[in-house]
Parts: sequence; structure tokens; C-alpha cells
Amino acid sequence: MANGVETSTAAALLSVDGLTAGYGKIRALHGVSLRVPQASIVCVLGANGAGKTTLMRALSGLLPVSGGQLLFDGQSIANVPAEALVRRGIAHVPQGRMVFAQLSVRDNLVLGGYTRPAAEVRGDIDRVLEYFPRLKERIASRAGTLSGGEQQMLAIARGLLAKPRLLMLDEPSMGVAPILKDAIFETLRAIRDREKLTLLIVEQDADIALDIADEGYVIETGRVVMQGPAAELVGNEDIRRAYLGG
Repeated sequence: MANGVETSTAAALLSVDGLTAGYGKIRALHGVSLRVPQASIVCVLGANGAGKTTLMRALSGLLPVSGGQLLFDGQSIANVPAEALVRRGIAHVPQGRMVFAQLSVRDNLVLGGYTRPAAEVRGDIDRVLEYFPRLKERIASRAGTLSGGEQQMLAIARGLLAKPRLLMLDEPSMGVAPILKDAIFETLRAIRDREKLTLLIVEQDADIALDIADEGYVIETGRVVMQGPAAELVGNEDIRRAYLGG
């Protein structure tokens, strides 16, 4: 058990078996398999170019899947359009945040709930902002005026407004100052604990990701080369040399 979740026995919300995907004739994922238990935090580690973003795009319907099985809550989601996946309960916070720079923080949040009734979204904004007090202070500011860390907070909060069952985050530490990076990851842990939300995080910063994760996978050149409980991966010498500087 890690961080209070029995990942060995918990039912899998997302199951990936033998996933292959790529760009045109170039295959970037080669038979990737992983399991994300309900209400757990699972991290996928790998260097730049390992295939982490390709994995997230395939899982969220932004990239065609050429082989393998993807099951979300027992139902196939292979090649289901991205908007349909949002309605099913999957939200993707992309690499680079991609906030709407000219719109206010509040308008960005409203857009995060575009698949839901407007009245419900308005009611949820204050609840979501309790996780991110800095955004509450800048609710009327244009998103483009926020710092990198604040924009990442906004991207996460926007994802939460879709009211997902699975929140997928692509490199949430990228371009974020260290002090805000720690705060963001602690907030992700708090969100999982309080709302029983399931999180799948891909990261280059193994130290901070494994600190909050229950399970971890390591990808190299589009293949899973290692997996296990986060606590075991932290102590693995190969992981330490490659990702933790030890």
C-alpha cells in the first residue's frame, strides 16, 4: 500500500494492454501496457522523447491507436474522439498548459466545463478554487499575465471543472518554479485524497512524481522497461542513476 491506496487489489479504472500508436508510418509506442487503479496516483517516467506525450495523446483521443486494447471502466475507448472521452469522464491537462491567454482566469475555468450544464460549472468554480488560492486572487486577470506555475494551476483547475473520474497530466512540473512545483504536487495529492479522483501523471522529474504516486512505470523508446510500487522505484539504483541523480 502506498499513500493510503491498496493498488494491488483496487479495481482498475484504466487498463492499457499492448498499445501501439505513432505518427504516420512512424511508430512511437510499442506494446505499452499499464494499469491505473481507481482513486490512485500512477506516474509514468521517462526522458524527453521516450513516448510519454504520445501515450497521453493516444489515451485522450488526440492520436489514433493502431493496436492494443484501451479500457476505461471496462469499456473500450480506443479511437473514441476526445470530446466523447471528456463526456465519459477523462480530462487531459496537456504539456505546456495551453491556457487561453487573452481570456480571464474565470473564463478559462468556465470553458473547462463546456460539456456540463453552465449552472453546475458556476457552482463548482468556487470549490475548485479552494485548492488554488492564488487563482482566486487573480480571478479577473488575463491568463497570459500569470506566471508559469500559476498557469499550470489554472490548467489543472480547468481540467477539474470537467468533473472527470480520471485526470491525466502531461509534465505538470515543466516551466514551474521549484516552490510552486512542490505546492502543485501536494495539491494533486490532496485532490486525490479528498475527492477520490484517479490521476495519471507523466513526468521527467521522477523525484517529485514518485513522492505522491502509488505506482510508477518507466518508458524508454516507446516501451515500458520497469514498473512497480512508487516506494520501490525510489529505491531502485537504476532509477536513481537515470532520474534522481543518485
